[in-house]
Amino acid sequence: METLEGIELCFPQLLNTSCRKPTRPHFESLLIYIVLSPISLLTAALNLLVIISISHFKQLHTPTNLLLLSLAVSDFFVGLLMFFQIVLIDGCWIFGDIMCAVYQYLAFIITSSSITTMMLISADRYVAICYPLHYSAKVTHKRVQVCVCLCWKGSVIFQSLILQDILKQPGRYNSCIGECIFALSSSAGLADAIFTFIVPLSVIVVLYMRVFLVAVSQARATRSHIAIVTLQKSMKVTAKKSELKAARTLGVVVVVFLICLCPAYITSFLSEDNIGSSSGAFITCLYYFNSCLNPVIYAFFYPWFRKSVKLIATLKILQPGSCETNIL
Repeated sequence: METLEGIELCFPQLLNTSCRKPTRPHFESLLIYIVLSPISLLTAALNLLVIISISHFKQLHTPTNLLLLSLAVSDFFVGLLMFFQIVLIDGCWIFGDIMCAVYQYLAFIITSSSITTMMLISADRYVAICYPLHYSAKVTHKRVQVCVCLCWKGSVIFQSLILQDILKQPGRYNSCIGECIFALSSSAGLADAIFTFIVPLSVIVVLYMRVFLVAVSQARATRSHIAIVTLQKSMKVTAKKSELKAARTLGVVVVVFLICLCPAYITSFLSEDNIGSSSGAFITCLYYFNSCLNPVIYAFFYPWFRKSVKLIATLKILQPGSCETNIL
């Protein structure tokens, strides 16, 4: 609906307080909806399959898979939150200030927990590759459970402190009705950047560089026919090969995650554009799209995921004792 001045408003009945809709060709808006809506549904569905697979089959109850489960949970919620991002593509927030604050709060928690989980995955691969003989003793199921719980609880507490102004007064940074802005004070923004981006990113890069160097040295040793003298050593080398394969797979996950995440933080350092802008929406959607890619990577690299999906799709997991199925 157009006003007399020819300006399209989010809420035409509120002439003096409504936000203006951004000027965007109808075809472009339609294309965005057509592309993002299936991605949102696909992201939620694929990560739900990961959650069901790891939770149901006992063979998949390993420390590493528990970290993948934590990542899948955050990615599942990303798929649900993408619906709200699709709404913001149109330039108008129709759910009110309280839901805007809730959306921001959940988005920040999920982002924080995701990158912290990635840091835990990097630490898991670091111990598995660099200290394989001590891995089973150092990385136990209980310890990983504690780390995952601390990851999520820490994210909730930290983001509650960071976003306390928004939670106390939803919509305080909105200049008009129909706006939903991500705005942090300079100190809160700096703390968020340090503890949810710079520090975790540094840890991830350092650990995976170490893993990469160890993997290269092992590959050189294999090519030069060093090692394997006894059966015990042969078994150790075989174990290392399986761990290296897992490290490569999770390395792809980490690299894709950083590629999708870094633009959001880099642009936040360089500009003050809000999430309602076209560039901000694209960068946010790029991060969200990563959550759809993770299950695809699992399907490509992990045979157990493809097998578990078949069992879920054919409803065989509803059969008695299906949790004991040999999935590996």
